[in-house]
Amino acid sequence: MKCPFCGGESRVLESRPASDEEAVRRRRECLACGRRFTTMERVEVPPLIVVKKDGRREPFNRDKLLTGVLKACEKRPVPMEVIEKLADDIERDLRSSLDREVPSVVIGERVMEALRQVDGVAYVRFASVYREFKDLNEFREQLEQLLKSR
Repeated sequence: MKCPFCGGESRVLESRPASDEEAVRRRRECLACGRRFTTMERVEVPPLIVVKKDGRREPFNRDKLLTGVLKACEKRPVPMEVIEKLADDIERDLRSSLDREVPSVVIGERVMEALRQVDGVAYVRFASVYREFKDLNEFREQLEQLLKSR
């Protein structure tokens, strides 16, 4: 690697995992000027693109996913660790697929399935917004399906 000070070649003095364990911190020394500097090495993850219902495309945003789940779980006995794990699992699954573009419908369905396992009320809350229930009959049908599956 080139030295940021003089452009000369450098050598690695020390390598160790960074604090987040997702990068490698390397301490280097320039062979030409002798100055030391630190570099960080991370795996480059290609962006995940969400295809919205209207065809628009936008980068995946974990915070949006987390916000939706948090709203569904509001005032429910669902620990934050469970909510974060749910978001992590969904994001990991999406990124591990070979597709770089994911329809928003797929994300919504995965969230609903995960919430169904975690908390029935949170599931129905999320489903009512996600599926845009028009009346009480649609709401009742979803509740009946939930009760049958338990």
